[in-house]
Amino acid sequence: MAEQFDFTVIGSGPGGYVAAIRAAQLGMKVAVVEKWATFGGTCLNIGCIPSKALLHATELFEEAGHSFSQLGIDIPAPVLNLPQMMNHKTETVASNVNGVEYLFKKNKITAFRGIGSIAAPGKVLVTPQSGPTQTIETKTIVIATGSVSANLPGIEIDEKQIVTSTGAIALDKVPERMLVIGAGVIGLELGSVWNRLGSKVTVVEFLDRILPGMDSEAARQFQRMLQKQGFEFKLGQKVAGIDKQEDGSLKVRIEPAAGGNAEFLDVDVVLVAIGRKPYTEGLGLEIVGVALDERGRVRTDAQYKTSVDGIYAIGDVIAGPMLAHKAEDEGIAVAEIIAGQAGHVNYGAIPSVVYTNPEIATVGKTEDELKAEGIDYKVGKFPFTANGRAKAMLATQGFVKILADVATDRVLGATIVGKNAGEMIHELTVLMEFSGAGEDLARTTHAHPTLSEAIREAALMLGDGAIHI
Repeated sequence: MAEQFDFTVIGSGPGGYVAAIRAAQLGMKVAVVEKWATFGGTCLNIGCIPSKALLHATELFEEAGHSFSQLGIDIPAPVLNLPQMMNHKTETVASNVNGVEYLFKKNKITAFRGIGSIAAPGKVLVTPQSGPTQTIETKTIVIATGSVSANLPGIEIDEKQIVTSTGAIALDKVPERMLVIGAGVIGLELGSVWNRLGSKVTVVEFLDRILPGMDSEAARQFQRMLQKQGFEFKLGQKVAGIDKQEDGSLKVRIEPAAGGNAEFLDVDVVLVAIGRKPYTEGLGLEIVGVALDERGRVRTDAQYKTSVDGIYAIGDVIAGPMLAHKAEDEGIAVAEIIAGQAGHVNYGAIPSVVYTNPEIATVGKTEDELKAEGIDYKVGKFPFTANGRAKAMLATQGFVKILADVATDRVLGATIVGKNAGEMIHELTVLMEFSGAGEDLARTTHAHPTLSEAIREAALMLGDGAIHI
């Protein structure tokens, strides 16, 4: 007789493991199915966490080589120990995935190792690498299988020279020349890692701008910052082919997106970073009748229920931004909904961060979106060049921009370009959660001297004007 569960999650990434823990906290008997040897999914194993370890390490390497002397710290030129840097990444990953395993044990969650598939509503099959298939009987199934890197037709990924993000965080030497296909978050973050370590990085983007979907003014300014760091951009271009040469290099054919003459670029490593696609392979969705949308995502209603009763889906496998914290919030919400509570995610206040240097953090609407929607808005903007703490930290690049409704002063969105922007965006996120106004923020005391004072000054600019500009 198969063991009976209340709540079974397929996938243990940020959405899956959080859903499992929340369901267990609410008194349900919970199972998790994971095909990998470790928990945590893409984010903890080969995505967010290891990339941040490398971003932090290379940022310090860059500062030691270029900024310390200005601060009165004279040291010899730093020497890269790439194996140790990768070891730091590996230890960081291990600490995080082991933490998830501990939380599963603490919350009495049963883990099944193997590929999960849905045989029928209420029945999950687990196919391990070796041994017999197991059957889980469960009241509820939650699909949390995440996403995988998208690829271009005709390009063969080997994760050695032609890599996705998975290979780009595991290179055994610094490539002399790196081509990044795609000027989105992943391409710019991982391009930054290898640029700081000495690679000549060229970014090819099909569109005529970087960071599609982000505030266009921020994207333009940020592109100039990256160019000063050594990035080269080929916008409105596409990669039409990659050929391996006898000397071990790669010859990349680049064509204008609008058509025209091709050019060829010799590089050592190509990073394909054109986005991610939902992963539903092997789940058996077509067998049980779970509907997908035109982009291959699982269709769900406002309560995360699929077209089949008892089967739910969250995270990258459904519509919405492919962000780990979005998946986490949906994991909490779906567990609460199934427990009979009012689980909810406010999609209008989900922050997003680009972990480059400087960082870019956004929440809510951009100016481009407000213009397109015909909303009458006002802008409060303050540069870090006028912030005392930023001057002391040699971190004067960037600005804070806050957008508010003209009639009500309600904050509709914000963008921060600057040092630690990802840590500062949350006071604006909380403000928006409570439908706060620019004046609420302008009248909130901020500690001095801090980078966050720039946020208050931007809020003051929505009214009578900032003090320090």
